[in-house]
Amino acid sequence: MSLPSRPRIAYVWDADYPWDVRTEKICRTLVDAGYDVDIIARNRQWRATDEVLAEGTVRRMPPWRLLGRSMDGALSFPAFANPRWLWLLRQQFRARRPDAVIVRDLPLGPAALWIARAEGIPVLLDMAENYPAMIRDVWNSGRAGRMDWLLRNPRAVEWVEQYLLPRVDHVITVVEESAERVVAMGVPAGRVSVVSNTPPRARVVSTRAPRKPGPLRLTYLGLMEVPRGIREVLESAAALQKEGRAFELLLIGDGRDRTQFESYAQSLGLAAPTVRFTGALPNAEALRLVGESDVGLVPHHAVESWNTTIPNKLFDYMAAGLVVVSSDAIPADRIVRSTGAGVVFRSRDSADLTIQLRLLFDEAVRTRMAEAGMEAVRHRYNWEYDTAVLLRHLEACIRTPSASA
Repeated sequence: MSLPSRPRIAYVWDADYPWDVRTEKICRTLVDAGYDVDIIARNRQWRATDEVLAEGTVRRMPPWRLLGRSMDGALSFPAFANPRWLWLLRQQFRARRPDAVIVRDLPLGPAALWIARAEGIPVLLDMAENYPAMIRDVWNSGRAGRMDWLLRNPRAVEWVEQYLLPRVDHVITVVEESAERVVAMGVPAGRVSVVSNTPPRARVVSTRAPRKPGPLRLTYLGLMEVPRGIREVLESAAALQKEGRAFELLLIGDGRDRTQFESYAQSLGLAAPTVRFTGALPNAEALRLVGESDVGLVPHHAVESWNTTIPNKLFDYMAAGLVVVSSDAIPADRIVRSTGAGVVFRSRDSADLTIQLRLLFDEAVRTRMAEAGMEAVRHRYNWEYDTAVLLRHLEACIRTPSASA
């Protein structure tokens, strides 16, 4: 079976769009490869229901304005049994007739599967997270909110995953450890692929400019949540400050635990300019600040979720010529050690993190590791490599009629 002259893809994203880095990369790649792309998204901000962007046309849920923003937002929650999402997906699939559906993660997976199957459309699951493990992390941290108790119950999420995985046509994971987990759950290896969170080769700096005298610049980029190890980073920063080390720690991002971390930093005697919280920033500005740093931190706890996924920031740091300091979460540990791009510390162990950071006050050590990281992105950990994998498996799903349709 040959591909249509201009295949159409529906990418189902369970939040407002813009913006999400993986959604943009995948959809822009498909547009550049000659696909028409519709991004089906939530609409809490009451934006236009249709908006043409470079990465595709966003098809947003029509708002129920008479209810007000709060109630409308609550009733648009991305649950697979939500009638608003079932209606939106059915309306879009029938009107747009996509050649394949890519659904992001689990919340809307069954809804997208049911409606796509009724229309004879193949379905790919973009598994950006080990979703059940991520939800367990939220509960185990004691930070679950009321909506988590009602709609993000770990056992219910596990059931959704067990139902969905054997029924979709293909599962896209972000790292080898995640693919191995999916295969161990019974999905044939030929229906599982790895499309990682890598940057394009063009993002790799040609070389790091000579460092100006001044404090060692440490950066964390990402969500502010307990399982991501920010507390241990702050404890290590306090230890370095007591030793009289000259450094600056920049924490870029927002999240449910940010205020907790800010209070903890104050209790440790950490304040600007030594330690700064920027809050959420536009991606371009965040990457600019990363590029001005020396060391990139990936301190995530080595729990199941981070042992089966990989963060964008690891490769962003490597491309920008930063030395990576990672916990021993399995995928990040493997990549950092195998490439020589940085150092690894024991998860949740701020004392061991301090030991590893002391090594990086030596500029010669940093230069060697930074060069190794940039070289690894140029030759293996880049979006061009992952694009080839994505297109190959997507085309195979479109060419082969779905066995379960």
